[in-house]
Amino acid sequence: MPSFDEVLKEAGEFGRFQKRVFFLLSQTGITFSFLFASVVFLGRASDNFWCRIPGAAELSERCGWTLEEERNFTVLPLGNKSFSGDCERLDVSWDASVSCASPLAHYGNHSTGNLSLTTCHDNWVYEQPHSSIISEYNLVCGNAWMLDLSQAILNLGFLTGAFVLGYAADRYGRILIYLLSCLGVGICGVIVAFAPNFAIFLIFRFLQGMFGKGTWMTCYVIVTEIVGSDQRIVGIVIQMFFTLGIIILPGIAYLIPTWQGIQLAISLPNFLFLLYYWVVPESPRWLLTRRKGEKALKIMRNIAKHNGKFLSPHYSEITISNEEVSNPSFLDLVRTPQMRRCTLILMYAWFASALIYQGLVMRLGIVGGNLYLDFFISGAVELPAALLIIVTIDRIGRRLPFAISNIVAGIACLITAFLPEDISWLKTTVATLGRLSITIAFEVVYLVNTELYPTMLRNFGVSLCSSMCDLGGIIAPFLLFRLAAIWLELPLIIFSILAVVCGLLVLLLPETKGISLPETVEDVEQLS
Repeated sequence: MPSFDEVLKEAGEFGRFQKRVFFLLSQTGITFSFLFASVVFLGRASDNFWCRIPGAAELSERCGWTLEEERNFTVLPLGNKSFSGDCERLDVSWDASVSCASPLAHYGNHSTGNLSLTTCHDNWVYEQPHSSIISEYNLVCGNAWMLDLSQAILNLGFLTGAFVLGYAADRYGRILIYLLSCLGVGICGVIVAFAPNFAIFLIFRFLQGMFGKGTWMTCYVIVTEIVGSDQRIVGIVIQMFFTLGIIILPGIAYLIPTWQGIQLAISLPNFLFLLYYWVVPESPRWLLTRRKGEKALKIMRNIAKHNGKFLSPHYSEITISNEEVSNPSFLDLVRTPQMRRCTLILMYAWFASALIYQGLVMRLGIVGGNLYLDFFISGAVELPAALLIIVTIDRIGRRLPFAISNIVAGIACLITAFLPEDISWLKTTVATLGRLSITIAFEVVYLVNTELYPTMLRNFGVSLCSSMCDLGGIIAPFLLFRLAAIWLELPLIIFSILAVVCGLLVLLLPETKGISLPETVEDVEQLS
């Protein structure tokens, strides 16, 4: 009986069929990047807001004031107390006896600077009330931390999806979980857009993150499993679509003025992916691990037909794994020496790459400027990363680019930390080099992770290891801002150490250039 890779070679390792499936599934990268980075635009800062004094709404209506006039009469006169009216208000209330011409005259000859103040709780007024979730749910002043919570909840959803849906895809099939995840992302995204309160918003943002991770990880594994060993570079190319989404997102946010509109625009396209039911088949590699050889062979014949090839008649069966099929668990990933070493190193690599990547992105964003343009440029910087990988990875292998990119990122962070502030252009340039290098490392870890696990554990292994990426994403903002409060450049020192250690560790991984995807744990143990 021929092996799966022998059949795949005859059917075509990257023919018309695989190219079509690759292009269709790559679109998932665009929508996932929308979800990943959407908080930047859903949570745009609301600078023009103030706390309304009780009774001010009725007084404003009686006097025919505009919002600007109401603020001028009831807030701005208090400027002599270094008070903006954002988080505190006058400890008074307006009634029918208050004059429209001079409301504060109601309090006699007292100076406005001597009037008592009280903390504002829920009576804020915004010039653009539906522009972001900040104005929608009053995430200002004492509630400002809730915006960070919303992103942490999304990353928690990613983390949950990596475990739950990664396990489900290995047990119930790649394409089934992919389609259910697409449906879940779309439905939860719509509910998020119309959430009546912040609690509902958080619950369904968590679920959207969970299903979103399911779409991204499963589509990546499907693409990797239906191409030959020489074509697995598509795992890098598919991440260019993630970058494409990062570049497109600021355009969507610029054209749509409300956060609900942005949320719907980034969620509804997921329903279109349900059409893939008719054009994207189940992974034949997965079918073989579940002892469904006939279905796998039928799909391979269909692939050959679309690629303009014909399978030999003696291909009546395909070699399947001799390992007993069981439900995957973490113990399967650490039971043998090679698998254990790969799992622990990859988990650290995911964690370090995500933490450094998000930390550098947020650090560059602190400088301010045009939000839409800055975000666009930050996405464009990532494109050369994928191109550099494509040029080098099939020539010199996986390990060296993986290690060098981490080490260069660490050195760039260290140099940036000690460059003087008066040459800011050089600090920005070196920091951008660090961003480019860690992006390369981030993209290579996807490919290497997929190539180092056997078929029956691949989706679960990739999902488990990549869950450390979500843990890094949760920690990154807290680490960046808390350490920066001690010393602005201290986070860069931490990033440097994490990156260099990662670069040294990945040298202990086996090289997978030109090697067929392992089918069994024994195949992994034999890698050198």
